[in-house]
Amino acid sequence: MKINYRNIHEFIDELERSDELIRFQEPVSSRLEITEITDRMSKLPGGGKAILFENVKDSEFPVLMNQFGSEKRINMALGSESLDELAGRLQAIINMKPPKSFMEKIRLLPELLKYSRFLPRTHKGKAPCQEVILKGGDVDLTKLPVLFCWPDDGGPFVTLPVVFTKGLSDGKRNAGMYRMQIFDRNTTGMHWHIHKDGAHHYHEYIKAGKRMEVAVAIGTDPAVTYSATAPMPRGIDEMLLAGFIRRAPVRMAKCVTVDLEVPAEAEFIIEGYVDPGERRVEGPFGDHTGYYSLKGDYPVFHVTAITHRKNAVYSATIVGKPPMEDCYMALATERLFLPMIKTVLPEIKDYMLPWEGVFHNIAVIAIDKEFPHHAGKVMNGMWGSGQMSFAKILVMIDDEKLLYDRGRLIRHILDTIDFHDDVTLTKGILDVLDHSAEKPLYGSKLGIDATARIAGEEPRSEEAIHGSMNSSALSHEFSQLDENFTCAASALDECRNRVILLNAKKAGGKNSQFFINRIRNSSLKNQGIFVILDSDIDLKNYSVVLWKIFNNVDPSRDMVFEKDCVIIDATKKGIADGHSREWPDDIEMSEDVKKKVDGMLTGHPEFFM
Repeated sequence: MKINYRNIHEFIDELERSDELIRFQEPVSSRLEITEITDRMSKLPGGGKAILFENVKDSEFPVLMNQFGSEKRINMALGSESLDELAGRLQAIINMKPPKSFMEKIRLLPELLKYSRFLPRTHKGKAPCQEVILKGGDVDLTKLPVLFCWPDDGGPFVTLPVVFTKGLSDGKRNAGMYRMQIFDRNTTGMHWHIHKDGAHHYHEYIKAGKRMEVAVAIGTDPAVTYSATAPMPRGIDEMLLAGFIRRAPVRMAKCVTVDLEVPAEAEFIIEGYVDPGERRVEGPFGDHTGYYSLKGDYPVFHVTAITHRKNAVYSATIVGKPPMEDCYMALATERLFLPMIKTVLPEIKDYMLPWEGVFHNIAVIAIDKEFPHHAGKVMNGMWGSGQMSFAKILVMIDDEKLLYDRGRLIRHILDTIDFHDDVTLTKGILDVLDHSAEKPLYGSKLGIDATARIAGEEPRSEEAIHGSMNSSALSHEFSQLDENFTCAASALDECRNRVILLNAKKAGGKNSQFFINRIRNSSLKNQGIFVILDSDIDLKNYSVVLWKIFNNVDPSRDMVFEKDCVIIDATKKGIADGHSREWPDDIEMSEDVKKKVDGMLTGHPEFFM
């Protein structure tokens, strides 16, 4: 396997040699059509293949999609046989012990010299990314095949940009990935979330009242692209991580109109500036949560130059309902950053971020338990650590093998949990995309301790929440309880605590509290753990059910824990439910585009595996 790539062209060649690339030669529009085709591919078993759209309407540039969208391709991109092998290389650095003697220093020198080769270097001569230079009136962002991803998006968005900024106080470089809505031929939005390092730099410039220079690279080699998404500690150069991953330095070139450096082998560079205090409405945008993130005021990026290769390839991604390409990039982060998490919490053996939790809503963590309430200590540690502080739900277990068998994991939790002693409710910061909380950016969190009891801990109650009615009987009884309960289905009947899934139609003034009260005041309340879902949700699609639970639930408001009754309300919320924030819509492609793509894919059996 090739361990690094100078540029995206080398990666495309390797994908093609490995039968991981489809060249799509029919004319296709960057407005919705590329999204629909790519979404179908990414949802094939294993993530399908990468697609190179070679004939994009109204643009001279081809578009590369789904390049990271499988376990094989993410490993190819990062030059590793496995993600755990890559994490092992990082673990070796972390485990290095300071030399105690002169001879130990001598023996360590070759290893230190090896790692020094990962540092970014200055490119000599004309950079490939500057073969074509456009400035002033020649700048026109509309000539790039920027994707209009979903029907209700606020406009076309650059979705895979590596955004370079420099700290005003320390001069340190940051490379992050922040979507950019195209406003016109020379301005875009700059979607810096409040918790991100790019936003930290921006606020430094606001305080100083100074213009902030920005450079954006599109179509970088895969190690650079991935590194821009990685949750690196503030002040650590992402280009150092990219050099570590690719075992070779990233060669950087000076920009044409701003005082920043960018990857010399990138396909496109967009240079410009952000003025302090200037903001403009950006969005909506079909986001990785599977919902539209809402409109908001964000900084405006003014473009002073566009440079690119003569044979440039535009790289992009789409996000939406999982699984999609970003799931595999998140998997790489999950594995690569485990050694870093262990340096802070060494009792953690392994962890897993379920895709339905869209990376920040739930983490399941296996620990080596040593003392009473050790699980609670780890919960608090994780809720205070970097990106993990955004996690809404944390589940603690002992056996790390359960992380790789989801069925056994769910059964273990349901067989183990004592809903009175194993559940922790608290408050903390949340991801900016969380829509379930009463207020943006912070809200309630849930901790579940499913570890084995040890000496010093009270034994769990043997009480179970498990009735005897089957799905047919439950549907009948609930329709009698209220006609707006439209369907009921039992799940995981073999577990000590089983689950009852309910469809509820919110209409005629019947809100969340109405349905919760109907259950808790009925004789059916101990039949199982009730999960209330909207009437249009397929109760047989457990992946969608989990996605709704992890995204739509504010634990302190939407969960009931009583002696013989547990209820989880995973429905949409509105004013009638006491939720004053705007609730985002699910992402759905328009029917006309679906039908058009049906015709376009005739004769392409690779899309129907």
